[in-house]
Amino acid sequence: MDIVIKLSQFLLSLSLLIILHELGHFIPAKLFKTRVEKFYLFFDVKFSLFKKQIGETVYGIGWLPLGGYVKISGMIDESMDKEQMALPPQPWEFRSKPAWQRLIIMLGGVTVNFILAFIIYIGMAFVYGDTYVANADLKDGIWVTNPAIEKIGILTGDKVISIDGQKIENFDDDTNMKVIMAKEVLIERNGQQQSIKIPTDFVDKLSKHEKSLLISPRMPFVVGSLQEGSKNTSLKPKDLLVTLNGQQAKYYDQVKAILNANKGKTIPAIVLRDLKQVPITVQVSEKGTLGVVGGGLDIKSLEKLGYYKISTKEYSFIESIPVGLQKGKDQLVGYGKQLKMIFNPETKAYKQVGGFAAIFNIFPTSWSWEVFWSITALLSIMLGVMNLLPIPALDGGHVMFLLYEMISGKKPSDKFLENAQMVGFVLLIALLLFANGNDIYKAIVK
Repeated sequence: MDIVIKLSQFLLSLSLLIILHELGHFIPAKLFKTRVEKFYLFFDVKFSLFKKQIGETVYGIGWLPLGGYVKISGMIDESMDKEQMALPPQPWEFRSKPAWQRLIIMLGGVTVNFILAFIIYIGMAFVYGDTYVANADLKDGIWVTNPAIEKIGILTGDKVISIDGQKIENFDDDTNMKVIMAKEVLIERNGQQQSIKIPTDFVDKLSKHEKSLLISPRMPFVVGSLQEGSKNTSLKPKDLLVTLNGQQAKYYDQVKAILNANKGKTIPAIVLRDLKQVPITVQVSEKGTLGVVGGGLDIKSLEKLGYYKISTKEYSFIESIPVGLQKGKDQLVGYGKQLKMIFNPETKAYKQVGGFAAIFNIFPTSWSWEVFWSITALLSIMLGVMNLLPIPALDGGHVMFLLYEMISGKKPSDKFLENAQMVGFVLLIALLLFANGNDIYKAIVK
């Protein structure tokens, strides 16, 4: 069932983004009286799953979910329709339209992608607001859950003061990405501030460890269930450890340290059960475990137990507009920084470029509209930015040649555009193979 939920979210998000992107080309083309021969969701190599002609346009669904397209008459694109291009230009064709109209048609797709992302962020601010923990409320510091960040000097219990000189007011979902993209993190440890330099190839170092959050608020140790054959039958599901062997065990990392120091021993413990402290004894295995499956607490329970004060800020519709615009801007700038890292060989970030499997794995195994829209907005920004790259066969390639034409007053020849289209197509196939090859390699190696 989990795979069905992930696949449903993946296909719904992908379909929505493709259809709206192609509508961005379709609508201005129709407004400028340019004939659109096809409008397809997914590619119809050899055959279509569905197609229907309405007016001069065939609308359809292909079987290959690698994207979609609109086929515009008189345009040199991936269809490479040389026969049509060999005929005299017709007034309804793309090539017969003024350069400024062709530019608007080509920019329509990415424009819709960016507008969609900003609309989603505005809607999410209005519907869900912002939920966060104030950084000042992390009295006991952070929990470091990835060995790569421990190796650069950030440890459990540290307090993150600023990232690249920007003070961290709230600890939220974006904090980890800010650390990944950072050059310098200022932390406080035992009352002393310390600057941690982030290595240029930090992203590559991260890839050598099991994927997890870099840092998070410190969490309590909660019993989810007992493993089969567990000797600690005194533990019950939803028990929360308070002390172990007379030592404070408020957080998971404290529990782990105490267990490692008492391997093979039977020690006293106090658990919180139904909001009452209950004394028990537990047996620690030779591996330093209790024979339980860890559980978790929702944010409301954490707040009720006094771990953190969870802040939720609600916005009116008017207030949500600047909040959503700022969120969209931050994501756009952040993705631009990621691309810069990918194209910088020193970071080795290109090793982490993923294809469809990587996108698929972003989606959770349980349905959440909030998460779905958040991922869809991010993917919309990614799709818009990627399509703006000046690679022939992408929208950005067409825009590049149109700008050249508008500035120089000279239109590139059809032969040149055909050759450029082929070069761009080869580059795109190479990038597609590289990205999806990375996915396959990671699946095999890890």
